[in-house]
Amino acid sequence: MGGVQRRKGNPAKNKMFHKKRKTKRYVKDIDQIYDDIQPANVGKFMNPVKDESLPGFGQNYCIACSRHFISKEAQVRHNSTKHHRRRLKVLQEKPWTQKDSDECGK
Repeated sequence: MGGVQRRKGNPAKNKMFHKKRKTKRYVKDIDQIYDDIQPANVGKFMNPVKDESLPGFGQNYCIACSRHFISKEAQVRHNSTKHHRRRLKVLQEKPWTQKDSDECGK
């Protein structure tokens, strides 16, 4: 009686919706963030310019997670989350490059 109904109709109807949803909350990939945390590039994020379009005027930024925060307290709270700690652990290893992939394929 009264079970779950299956979705009817063509699944391709919502193709554009799914495509937009994939890129809505897109953050940088691990290899891009790895480049950002290198000593030569960290200076860009240490003294940011105030930008009204970003949360907290762009002053509170987590380089490892590529996120802006409204306040310093929100950023401190974020630094203790599981998501942030996992991201730091992943960033300790050097990401794969195309050159590494080519060498393994030989």
